[in-house]
Amino acid sequence: MKHLITVLVCALVASCGQQGPQNTGVYMLLDTSGTYREELDKAEQIIRYTLSRLGETDTFAVARIDTGSFSEKDIIAKASFDDRPSAVNRQKRVFAQQVADFVDSANSAPYTDISGGILQAVEYLNEKGTGHKTILIFSDLKEDLEEGYVRDFDLELGGFEVIALNVTKLRSDNIDPREYLGRLENWQGRVEKAGGRWSVINDLDGLDGLL
Repeated sequence: MKHLITVLVCALVASCGQQGPQNTGVYMLLDTSGTYREELDKAEQIIRYTLSRLGETDTFAVARIDTGSFSEKDIIAKASFDDRPSAVNRQKRVFAQQVADFVDSANSAPYTDISGGILQAVEYLNEKGTGHKTILIFSDLKEDLEEGYVRDFDLELGGFEVIALNVTKLRSDNIDPREYLGRLENWQGRVEKAGGRWSVINDLDGLDGLL
């Protein structure tokens, strides 16, 4: 749990002494395919925790990983917070309610376009011009694309922190653990090749105590 706190705080709070913008931008991708639909309560806890760490002039967006996720239509909630604390509190309440409404009504997605979601996250955060950029991926990291979708491209992740959360093991992983390890290694290699920083956090026990 201490590791979870340390990594999230480091990822969400820009370090002092940097030149340029000092605000933080976070884009969180939610996998709702298969059994991950049942994991959304955990995702909501992480979102509320993230909201508690962000403040004035920061940016936060949460999007669903769907069939073709390189689109703003999959954004569930988004906010660029005001520079007035009272306004920020109102924005956070609206944001949290939008997420809660989605969790209550979300259907399972037939496909999982993680690459498209990351590409949308990069575009969104770059457009916002935040000083520190973090992409959170709540998924088992198994990409499943509909026929005809092409995701064989290089990502541009220089200056981005990419954190995989709650990477649960699939049933097939129990038969051959190399599949699970292979997914982690594949995404780590792809993110680091693109200039990003990669980490994985699976221990979410006790997160309620932080909220």
